Amino acid sequence: MSQSDLFTWSMEQDPVLRSTIVTVLLLDTEPEWDRLVRIIDRGTRVVPKLRQRPVPVPFGLAPPRWADDPHFDVHWHLRRAALVQPADLATVLEFAGTEAMTAFDPVRPLWRVTLLSGMSDGGSALVLTLHHSLTDGIGGIRLATEILDFDRAGSDRGALPEIPVGPGGGLRDIAAWNWSVGVALARAGLSGVPALARRALSNPVRAVRDGVNLAASVARLVSPVTATLSPVMTGRGLGRHLMVLDVPADRLHRAAHAAGCTMNDAFLAAVLIGLRTYHGRLGTGVDHLRLTMPISLRRPDDPLGGNRITLVRFALPLDIPETADLMHALDTAIADERQEPAIPLSSAIAAALNRLPVAIVTSMLKHIDFLASDVPGSPIPLYFAGARIDRMYAFGPTIGSAFNITLTTHAGICCVGINTDTAAVPDPDLLRDCLATGFESVLRLAADGPTDRPPPEPAPSEHAPSELADGTADVS
Repeated sequence: MSQSDLFTWSMEQDPVLRSTIVTVLLLDTEPEWDRLVRIIDRGTRVVPKLRQRPVPVPFGLAPPRWADDPHFDVHWHLRRAALVQPADLATVLEFAGTEAMTAFDPVRPLWRVTLLSGMSDGGSALVLTLHHSLTDGIGGIRLATEILDFDRAGSDRGALPEIPVGPGGGLRDIAAWNWSVGVALARAGLSGVPALARRALSNPVRAVRDGVNLAASVARLVSPVTATLSPVMTGRGLGRHLMVLDVPADRLHRAAHAAGCTMNDAFLAAVLIGLRTYHGRLGTGVDHLRLTMPISLRRPDDPLGGNRITLVRFALPLDIPETADLMHALDTAIADERQEPAIPLSSAIAAALNRLPVAIVTSMLKHIDFLASDVPGSPIPLYFAGARIDRMYAFGPTIGSAFNITLTTHAGICCVGINTDTAAVPDPDLLRDCLATGFESVLRLAADGPTDRPPPEPAPSEHAPSELADGTADVS
């Protein structure tokens, strides 16, 4: 396992921090089962980890290694069931919420796919459940390109690839892993030495200042968090409740453009306005909330699967009344976080955290108020085994926070998935309605025209509604 993969795996020792990703695909019809099986089988050959399981290394000399499952059977990971009528999205989300907190069998690969048929509109739902150690959000989207089609008939992808063979394990692999980690950390530490040496000779004052800034940046990334900022979202437990919102992607983009900000700024502003409304509805005020946000480190040539992200946590303001002003403040805050000097040392920092007692790290995570990520998807319709994907909702794990909110763009719709810890948010419908209000506030900027700021270049991210019968909210 890489350091990032190990971090998500180690947190499993505390079930509150269970790191399971659940994705719900709403389909316009029921996919062809035999074709579905072939597609998933192909996916397991393209991404070897889907045929591997984590195996502990003797005496803890290295992290668990990914080893081939000698009994792998793709059918074991595929299930199908007919929903009890009347069945709608709320029924699907109830099932998906159970999936989010159901532990994986550690002797098998850490994923499963369930087809739910018999929805009242004639469609079906596909629920994909996998452990976060297998991939991150951007990696999941890249994996989707290997199994999804651009039309109902599908494309001929040729013969099935050969079944991959993983490493054999043993002392040689243990030594190789520790050597590779040492080399990677040394490279990370030495990569800046030439520039630092030149700076020390040409501008010693700046060299000292840069060194101090780097140390401070590392301290900010690893400093303990001992209290939640929210006065109401303080409980933590094992219950999960999933909700969704639909937001027009073009209007959110126009709102961001009008404010001279990115889609991610608009998304976060909507969430913060919603949280300000939520706290007000509960009779309490809050000036700042602490967010954990994934920043993608994935490069185009990185292999499919695995985690290529770093998590940054920082406090964001809720007390800026004007929506555009709030978006500008968020744009500045996020740009500052992306430019943290310690970001290139993420692997080294993860390695250090992985060597701390798990209880220390988990206690820090339980004081984060919420997680948010923005995952770019497909701008055009996609198909799976002959069925059109009408919605694609991703539900990231809460990993100790009150809730995780993930925005995935799909065919002109921002599909927003909200995974709440019911001990922190005992009134999830109220939270959903307040978040919908936040999106409405941001979308109003789309009609107000541009501000005096030009829109920045988009950066890579990982990062009163009308009630529908299925319990979702449509923000239009």
